[in-house]
Amino acid sequence: MVVVAVIAVCAALAVLAFLVPRLSRHPERGTQRTLGAGARAGGKAPGALGRLLSKPFHTSSRAVSRSGSAGRRSRGRMPF
Repeated sequence: MVVVAVIAVCAALAVLAFLVPRLSRHPERGTQRTLGAGARAGGKAPGALGRLLSKPFHTSSRAVSRSGSAGRRSRGRMPF
């Protein structure tokens, strides 16, 4: 369920970044903040379990960042 949500957010962010690059920064930062909170909460578990629980949030955060930057980059490469 979480995977589907992250994929949907990435797709929406890429489209938003392509259409309005400057306005896409705020939703990207909000998503990063939410995923960071999840990573911090998961990281409070002791030892290896904490790393295991926070890893999906770090990976998702990286995917959201790449998605937004890819949309802005492709917009910048357009000939018009």
